[in-house]
Amino acid sequence: MDGWKKGRSASPTWCWADGRGMAYPEKAHELLEFPILLCNQSLFSGDQGKGVGIGAQEELSGRCQRPGGSKTNSSWPRLLPRHSTMHLLGPSLLLLEYLAFSDSAWNFRHPKTLYAWDGACVWIPCTYSSVKGGGHTLDNLTVYHNFTYDKKTKHYNGTILYNKSLKTKESTPSQERVQFLGNNRNNCTLLINPVKVNDSGLLGLRVTSGTDKWMASLNLSISESAPQPHIELHQEIREDQEVTVTCSLNFACRDYQVHLQWSLEGSVTTSTILSPERVATQSHLSFQPKWTHDGKNLTCQLWDPMKQRILSEKTVLLEVKHAPNLEIQVSPQEAIVTEGESVTMRCQVISSNPPHWSVSWFKDRTKLKEQGTTLVLPEVTRTMSGQYTCQVSNDVGSRQSDVVDLQVHYPPEPSWVQLSPSSIKEGVTVELTCMSVANPPPANYTWYFNEQEIPGKNGRTFQIPQVLVKHAGRYSCLAENSLGPGSVDREADLNVQYPPKGVTTVIQNPTPIREGDSVTLSCTFNSSNPRVTRYNWNSPGSQDHTSQKLTIQKVTWDAQPVKCEACNQWCSWSPSVNLNVLYSGTYHCLVNNSIGQTSSKAYELQVLYAPRRLRVSISPKDGVVEGKTAVLTCESDANPPISHYDWFDGKNQDLHYYGQMLRLEPVKLQHAGSYWCRGTNRLGQSQSPPTTLTVYYSAATISRRAALGVGFCLAIFLLAIWGVKLQRSWKRIQRQQGLQESSSGQSFFVRNLKARRTPQAERPASLGCYNPVMEDAVSYATLSFPLGETDTRRLRDAGSSEMREIPPSRDDRVTYAVVQNCQVADYENVTPEVLDDEGIHYSELVHFGNGKRALAQEGVEYVTLKH
Repeated sequence: MDGWKKGRSASPTWCWADGRGMAYPEKAHELLEFPILLCNQSLFSGDQGKGVGIGAQEELSGRCQRPGGSKTNSSWPRLLPRHSTMHLLGPSLLLLEYLAFSDSAWNFRHPKTLYAWDGACVWIPCTYSSVKGGGHTLDNLTVYHNFTYDKKTKHYNGTILYNKSLKTKESTPSQERVQFLGNNRNNCTLLINPVKVNDSGLLGLRVTSGTDKWMASLNLSISESAPQPHIELHQEIREDQEVTVTCSLNFACRDYQVHLQWSLEGSVTTSTILSPERVATQSHLSFQPKWTHDGKNLTCQLWDPMKQRILSEKTVLLEVKHAPNLEIQVSPQEAIVTEGESVTMRCQVISSNPPHWSVSWFKDRTKLKEQGTTLVLPEVTRTMSGQYTCQVSNDVGSRQSDVVDLQVHYPPEPSWVQLSPSSIKEGVTVELTCMSVANPPPANYTWYFNEQEIPGKNGRTFQIPQVLVKHAGRYSCLAENSLGPGSVDREADLNVQYPPKGVTTVIQNPTPIREGDSVTLSCTFNSSNPRVTRYNWNSPGSQDHTSQKLTIQKVTWDAQPVKCEACNQWCSWSPSVNLNVLYSGTYHCLVNNSIGQTSSKAYELQVLYAPRRLRVSISPKDGVVEGKTAVLTCESDANPPISHYDWFDGKNQDLHYYGQMLRLEPVKLQHAGSYWCRGTNRLGQSQSPPTTLTVYYSAATISRRAALGVGFCLAIFLLAIWGVKLQRSWKRIQRQQGLQESSSGQSFFVRNLKARRTPQAERPASLGCYNPVMEDAVSYATLSFPLGETDTRRLRDAGSSEMREIPPSRDDRVTYAVVQNCQVADYENVTPEVLDDEGIHYSELVHFGNGKRALAQEGVEYVTLKH
């Protein structure tokens, strides 16, 4: 084939048929009416677009020859059946053109086949060139449809779609269906718009240039509707590996715009190819495949933007290789259980391509020994709380499920108190935190101070803004969540530290200080936490400045005031104390002259002053427990010494104690409070500032008060019960009185009578017995005595005057209440076998009438109701 492309210098293979020679090259097209001649299979792979050149006559020898004169194995070429002619029409024409007229001076390039559909257009990109060099131009262009060559007339026959002389510069009218868009130098592009179905077939481009002639042919394939686009997929698509899919359509026309659109989201690039080699429209989709794309359809649609409709579409099935996708199903669904309950987890594989082959379980990223798709925790404990995942593997890889946060609920563990800061100085802010592990976390806290509940404190933290000494003690807390309260593990001891308090410098000399004496001073304090470890004095002439006592040897008359400092971690200074040195007690004078000096007689001078700098010191310093001993001392400075002391409490009430030391033994709670003293000598008096005595409860008092509180609550409860019973009894009495009052509107009094004991034989055969279960009340029987002759006679014997005073409407009914122990279980007519020795008590209710009271009757009959 390479030799054929070089034109005349090559020796082409000649072909002929039926022993007839072709006097003119045009006769080569007569072969279209006969079976196609194949001399060599490779000839059909020649250059597309080779036309048929016309001009020179060639000698035909009646058989096929190869270049160089070699002959084929057969003297006759192989013939194809006529029905295969149309399939090989394009390649056959190109072959015949090249074989017959390979010495042509023109080279045309255009697509072999163009595709379109009814109503669209066909854009035919075409270029040509002359092998003879520049200066050769085309003279005329004729476009044939389904052309044939007439060997008689030596012309081409067929439907002429377009015919134009290229020598003129007239442009093709735009309303013509076939338009020439090229020129006479190198461009032979054509446009057919619109194209119809019957335009399918062979299209010939007949051009002439001087004596040279050329016929270029191509195929048109026009369908009734738009063809499906073609989708190109990679052989294997993996999850999360970017892939590019191409959708292509062998159609492009600038006068008929179409779009290719995808059913998936991604990066899309579209290109249009209009070249002599290929006419096509392409769209490239780039996306990250996910496991959800596996088994899903990918569709490329041909979209007509003018008519807003889909012309055609192509769908392919995506197969995405991916690691298993899974989830955990938990029972119970919320993954919240109480300690001791059971939990079941199932690892469900939603999708896996290829299928999975192993399942593993993890808790807090630690692999468990359990295998399989189901994990059962029969009795969960609090240590089983955590994050659970399952991992499934296949040939692509492994994947873990989302985390399942298993929450095991349990009541609070024993709580303890954390102090911050650990070293606490008076005045700083202290925060106490209740530490307790629970699930769900504790929602309520109860705080205790020295085992007593602190009201109003229910948070996890308890803050004391400025801690004082009174806040020192034992703190504990109790945590509670929705499952109930926990317990107290241990208490925290709040130890409030502070510098020494009430630091005082005390002169211990019992007598007034004289010049030259030795003076002993003591540094005292009321309280200190931690304990005092050292002392400092400001007296420069003394010895041992670090001990609690200071001794000044031979004090001078001009001794400076002295103060001391008591130190633990911090230091506190006392007020200064003046040393009142009696140095002017002895005075004398010296007289000098030129001969010598003489001293006068010495006289002692004493300076007297009223009491001053009084203070009350308390021992022990930090307070005293109830029942112990407390000593209060009134310290002062006076000359002459104080002769009389008075003691007062915080309410300024005189305690009628006149000694320097007030001793309280034993100390009671009511002794707590402020105290001050007053000192008097013959020159005047002075008083100290108040000093507070702190008394703490003893253990016995705390227990006694707790028992008292419990007893008080119990008494209130019993009184409430007794009140309810009393109210019920009162209501019963009221009901009984109502019955009595309703029977008679008259007043009555009660007279106690002694019941006559009746022998057993004389007792009535029928007795009534009271059942206490039925009613807790007294029953009454009313006896009515009619006035017979005997009664009338008795009344007359008593006197006619009394008889007249009895009103006619008098009611002679007498009511008795008889109470006797019951011997049977109900009201029954029974006769007791043994006579009850107990007395029978009853009351006779005698009504008041308008007249005088009737005389007492002898031999009263009665009814006994045994109770």
